[in-house]
Amino acid sequence: MIDSQTASVSYLARPEGRLGYTLTGDGPLIVAITGMGDLRDTWRELTGPLADAGFRVAVLDLRGHGDSDTTFTSHGDPATASDIIALVDELGGPALVIGNSMAGSAAVIAAAERPDAVAGLVLVSPFLRGGPAGPGTRLLYRALFARPWGAAMWALYYRTALNAGARAPWLREHADAIRASLREPGRLRALLDLALALDHDVVTPLAASVAAPALIVVGAGDPDYRDPAAELAWMGEQLRAETLLVDDAGHYAQHQRPDVVVPAVLRFAETLRAGSGWRA
Repeated sequence: MIDSQTASVSYLARPEGRLGYTLTGDGPLIVAITGMGDLRDTWRELTGPLADAGFRVAVLDLRGHGDSDTTFTSHGDPATASDIIALVDELGGPALVIGNSMAGSAAVIAAAERPDAVAGLVLVSPFLRGGPAGPGTRLLYRALFARPWGAAMWALYYRTALNAGARAPWLREHADAIRASLREPGRLRALLDLALALDHDVVTPLAASVAAPALIVVGAGDPDYRDPAAELAWMGEQLRAETLLVDDAGHYAQHQRPDVVVPAVLRFAETLRAGSGWRA
């Protein structure tokens, strides 16, 4: 079995800094991107099985996160979409793009803007609508991500509220790694800048133009949606996508319920490879 956790970090040069990523396996390209405030290990249950199944899996850190530089001044869905496209072009696509949370939103933008680069989409708890944060929420973000408590507060929120339902046995270890990362100079500021920059309404009008096949996965207990099942149904209609509602999972179904998500993603990737001419 390929051990994706031992892959060495490579770097993608971008105009304002470098983005860290790992690359595992051989075959058609898959690019997986983390959501806000997360680290690459969020995909640990999925990367190994995908690599073992004959795919080349790149896992990318967001700007200012993990092993990526903190020198970036632009953040948000369009910026992340441009990073996805740049990595696909660097590694040789097209790619199946897998994104969690706002990275799923960015993946939709990438698919709309560069259909030649995106063979398919797997979106875990993405956002296809939702405007910028209002004044009250912006103040809350500034308070939540302030020093000296910001790193600990986000790690606690990540481990508890966002992981409502089943929890990975390694969740506490992962949350501790997130907290340690956010204590590095510039990373808490990057997280705040990203939170303040998010405007998912830019994604909504692009969904109709996405031709790539898509699978959307949402945890039935995801606290980021008022009604997870209804939002999943709406998103499925917008992208004409296959949908999967995962019981006993919150915002991170990929590692909360790998018993459900991993087989679904493997089947989707195999179907895409068999039916579309997507090749290495």
